[in-house]
Amino acid sequence: MKRLTPSPSPSHSLRVPLALLALLLTLSLLASPRSSPAQAQERICALPDFHVAVPLNDLGSQTYVRMDGEQTDAQGGLYPNGSNTRPPAHERAGRELARQIQPLDAAGDPDPLNGKVGFIALGMSNAFIEFLAFEKMAKDDPDLHPRLTLANGAQGGQTAEDWADPLNSSWVILGQRVAHKKLTPAQVQVAWIKNVHTGPGPFPEKPLALQADLLKIVQNLKAKYPNVQLAYLTSRTRAYTHPYGLSPEPAAYESGFAFKWLIEDQIHGSPELNYNPQRGPVKAPWLAWSPYLWADGNNPRSDGLVWTAQDMEWDCTHPSDQGAAKIADMLMDFFKSDATTMAWFLASPPAQPDLPPPADVSAVRARKLGR
Repeated sequence: MKRLTPSPSPSHSLRVPLALLALLLTLSLLASPRSSPAQAQERICALPDFHVAVPLNDLGSQTYVRMDGEQTDAQGGLYPNGSNTRPPAHERAGRELARQIQPLDAAGDPDPLNGKVGFIALGMSNAFIEFLAFEKMAKDDPDLHPRLTLANGAQGGQTAEDWADPLNSSWVILGQRVAHKKLTPAQVQVAWIKNVHTGPGPFPEKPLALQADLLKIVQNLKAKYPNVQLAYLTSRTRAYTHPYGLSPEPAAYESGFAFKWLIEDQIHGSPELNYNPQRGPVKAPWLAWSPYLWADGNNPRSDGLVWTAQDMEWDCTHPSDQGAAKIADMLMDFFKSDATTMAWFLASPPAQPDLPPPADVSAVRARKLGR
């Protein structure tokens, strides 16, 4: 787990006026009970399009600077060393696990004709709304594997601290939704996870606490669904509230570090996140990013993504229909094209070139050939 030391904050001059404005707008909304949802969205999401941060996938090897100017030593990139690309060894492992995924019968035995590949979602309300839009998009898509079965287990109000408890009702409800799709736990092989700790908090303490709960979540997932091989993670979208609200900035942005650090810990060999039985007890599925959703409002990312007030409901936390559709498109593009997903997600996956062997293997072969 990362241990980052925040530098003293030089100034809070930007935070104070924005905080006051957010509070005034919230109080104004509460004082007007006859406001329609559209009016409410216009009021709460009418906050200035203030700059929060450089998105992680554009930050690269640079370090994160908070909204108030506080310098940190937290490096950008979705993966280690400021990169947005999975390290070769992690990529190789993910592809190998993906090739092992196949339709299973109720007991978890291979059944290519009648078996199923269970793909579940878990998380909070945003995850439920977004995966629901993704399910609708997938329902009639002829490109998808005919034995693929999606189950939306995300639930409103069930944030990371709830899912971190293996006895919490969130796991019971997930099980019920899996059963409703005529899946057994043994048939579930892939998961999508999006979760959060609500409210503001200090950096890096708040994302470190979220990371600790995410660790428990992926361990719970593997314990309850032992055939889960792959889990794809995503963090929050942009908020237009600061510092108040369910998921205000910069906490919404900073939640991305929790996912980044969790994945990096697995890449660096944490035994608590081991997915390889040859390395000891298996405690988690293989982890990787799915689409990274955060964009700095109307400021386009390098790939052109923006996240506007119209992409959110009035509370600037939950996605609107437009926002949910945007995320569903991103999810669909990812699962149809990623090298670790196509083999089980698509009915007719394209052939993929093999990755080069690990460097140590190549060196051994070179020595054997006398090079």
